[in-house]
Amino acid sequence: MRTTRPTLLPLARSLVFAGLAACAGNAFADVTLYTTREPGLIQPILEQFTKDTGIKANTVFVKDGLLERVKAEGNKSPADVLMTVDIGNLIDLVQGGVTQAVESKELNDTIPANLRGSDGHWYTLSMRDRVAYVSNDVDVKELTYESLADPKWKGKFCTRSGQHPYNTGLIAAFIAHNGVETAEEWLRGLKANLGRKPTGGDRDVARDILGGICDVGIANAYYVGRMKNAEPGTDARKWGDAIHVVRPTFANDASKGTHVNISGAAVARHAPNREDAVKLLEYLVSEQAQHLYANANYEYPVRKGVALDPVVASFGDLVVDPLPLAEIAKHRKQASELVDKVGFDN
Repeated sequence: MRTTRPTLLPLARSLVFAGLAACAGNAFADVTLYTTREPGLIQPILEQFTKDTGIKANTVFVKDGLLERVKAEGNKSPADVLMTVDIGNLIDLVQGGVTQAVESKELNDTIPANLRGSDGHWYTLSMRDRVAYVSNDVDVKELTYESLADPKWKGKFCTRSGQHPYNTGLIAAFIAHNGVETAEEWLRGLKANLGRKPTGGDRDVARDILGGICDVGIANAYYVGRMKNAEPGTDARKWGDAIHVVRPTFANDASKGTHVNISGAAVARHAPNREDAVKLLEYLVSEQAQHLYANANYEYPVRKGVALDPVVASFGDLVVDPLPLAEIAKHRKQASELVDKVGFDN
């Protein structure tokens, strides 16, 4: 009786198809980013990440309720990376139990210790320094945050709502430096100096300086990059050209550091693609990505040595307040309560 030997062809075919599938899997690997930032602001960076790594970054814009959404999704959440603006929002994610620790030499070597979680749960990607917009008609080159409450600025100070995270973050930092009682006195001084009700956004501070409503105001520096780089003749360009930037410091801070808030990110607790999520975070602090942050968004890079937009570079070197952001964030509730207590927004 004739016997047949099993052919190796089916096995070979199986191995080939398996190899092709594996290659295809790598080519079309993806990572899902939940972000409270407008995706358009970071899309060029994510597109470059895909070109460089072959990993597609899918963005899901979550304007409000990011923590609640991820909690509701539980272990079925597709989120790999969670990105927010404002340290308070990032800390809320950590305390809400929807992040996980990451151990990355690249992240730890690039990001200063005061700008990342000591437990590896969150990382700063870019900084937003809270500065003074000063009228070009006013010869001021140095300020402390404390000096903005000086009566010499009575009727000449502008800012947005005290309850906005940008301002509660600054007030929280003031509390961390000076204590809550001194912070209350300072906030009352700022209120007494207001030239108009705290309202609008940061660019409205520059608008109202041009309009003669105020001489000085508190706002984020990156908006000045946008305004001064706007088309000549536009309102935004006129507002930007009416002011210069002074980076205030805290009077009792020997380092002469300026308060910063951040955009930052964390790896989601149930990230389906944890390894690629870490790769994305590491890419976002790479020299190439940080250059894009600096020149597309006018935010200050967290990585040292990255070339700045010329307008931002004209503000001088940024010395960051050395207090850990996590320590500052602890005072957010007190800061919000002080805003209401002194009737700052009334």
